[in-house]
Amino acid sequence: MKHSLVRAAAALVGSAILTLGAIAPAKAYTFDETEINQDRVIAIAQPGGLTGYQLLIVEQVTDRRKCWSESGSNPIVVNPLLATFDFTGICGRATDSNGFSIRMAGTDLGLKYSLSVQSIDGNVLLMGTSIDPNVQPIIIGRTNGDTNGFMKITLDPAWRLTKRAYQGKMLGHFYFTSKESAPGETGNTGGNTGGNTGGNTGGNTGGNTGGNTFGDIASDIYASEIKEAVGLGFVAGFAQDNTFRPQLAVTREQLVSLVLESLKGIQGANITFPSNVSIRPYSDVDSTRWSAGKVQFARDNKIVSGYTDGTFKPMQSVTRAELMAVLRRASEFGLSARGMQPNLIGKDQPKTFSDTQNHWAAAIINQMSTYCGVASSLNEVGTRFAPDDSAKRNYAAAATLRMLKCVKAQ
Repeated sequence: MKHSLVRAAAALVGSAILTLGAIAPAKAYTFDETEINQDRVIAIAQPGGLTGYQLLIVEQVTDRRKCWSESGSNPIVVNPLLATFDFTGICGRATDSNGFSIRMAGTDLGLKYSLSVQSIDGNVLLMGTSIDPNVQPIIIGRTNGDTNGFMKITLDPAWRLTKRAYQGKMLGHFYFTSKESAPGETGNTGGNTGGNTGGNTGGNTGGNTGGNTFGDIASDIYASEIKEAVGLGFVAGFAQDNTFRPQLAVTREQLVSLVLESLKGIQGANITFPSNVSIRPYSDVDSTRWSAGKVQFARDNKIVSGYTDGTFKPMQSVTRAELMAVLRRASEFGLSARGMQPNLIGKDQPKTFSDTQNHWAAAIINQMSTYCGVASSLNEVGTRFAPDDSAKRNYAAAATLRMLKCVKAQ
C-alpha cells in the first residue's frame, strides 16, 4: 500500500522537482484574495522531498468524479484518486511555490516566506519559514500523527485556504491565509469572527533541556515569563536543539499537561496521575496514550471537558479563548485545593478588547483580564485579544504562570 501511494505521488508531480521556496513573479502586481469553499480543497502531506514530505493541494473543481477520499483519524489518511484517471476539468492541484504561498493580514508573503512539510516529534507540520533567520517559523497546520503515507493537513484555527485574485479575477494560485500579522509585519488587524464552543482545550511540556536559556526567545515579549515558568518546572524546551519554539501552537492534550503540572505547585492540590488507565477517558484518547492519565484527571476534576460526540480531540490546537476557559477552571480547582471558595477575585481593572464583545467566551476573557492579567492583548499590544487565533506556547506559558501566581496570592 505504502509503495503504491509513493508511486502515485511520483505520477502526480511527474519529473518536476518540487520546490517550496519563494519564486518572484515576473512583474510586481498587487494581488487580492478570494474566499473558497473549504470543503472542496485539501492540503496533503505527500511522501517525498528533502524533509520526507512535500505539500500537495487538491481542489474539487467539478463533481463528476471525486478527487480524493479520506479514512481514519489522527492522522487522516488520504487517497488521491486523481492519480488514477484523467482529472482535466475535474480536479485542480498545486505542487510547488508557483501554486501556493502565505498571505497574512492582507499581505502576500510569497517573497518572504517559504512553505515546508516537516516531521517533528511524531507529528507532521506545515510550516512557513522566513528568509530572515531571526524570525521564528510559523505553524500553519498539522497531520495529527504520522503514517508515512498521504495525510490530510488540518489547518490551525487561525488559517484557511483562499485563492489569489487580480483586478477582481480569481487566479489558480492558493493562499494559506490568516488574519494575524506575520512576525515583524504590519497589516490588516481586523479580528476573527465566530467562535469554537466545542469543549475545553489542550501545552507542550517539551523535552526537559535542563535549563531555561533558549536561543529562540531572546526577542520574545514573553521571554522573562517563559524563563520563570521553565524554572518552576511546569513547561520545558526541546532537548534536541535547545529551543522553546514559542510560536508553536498548543494542542488540547498539551494544555492539559501544562496546566496540571503548574497546579502541582499549589499546596494541597494533591495532583497524581494514574500510570495505567484501564478505560479510555474519551473515545479518541486510547488508554495507552501518553496523556491519558492527565486527561482523565482533568476531566474528573472538571478542568476540561470533551465534545458532545464523546471525543476529546487531543491533538487539535487550542484557541486563545479556549485557553482562557481552561485557565479559569484551573484557577477554581487551585483555590478549592487551598481550602478556599472557588471564586476568582480580580484585582485589576477589566480590559476592553475590540474583538470579543459578541464572542462566546467574552465574559470569561473579561474575567481573566482582571485576574492578574491572565487575558491580555495579542502579543501584549493594541486592543485585540484574537479569541479564535491559536494559542502559542509563549502566551500559554505566560498566561498559566499568571494564573498560578494569582491563585497563590488570593
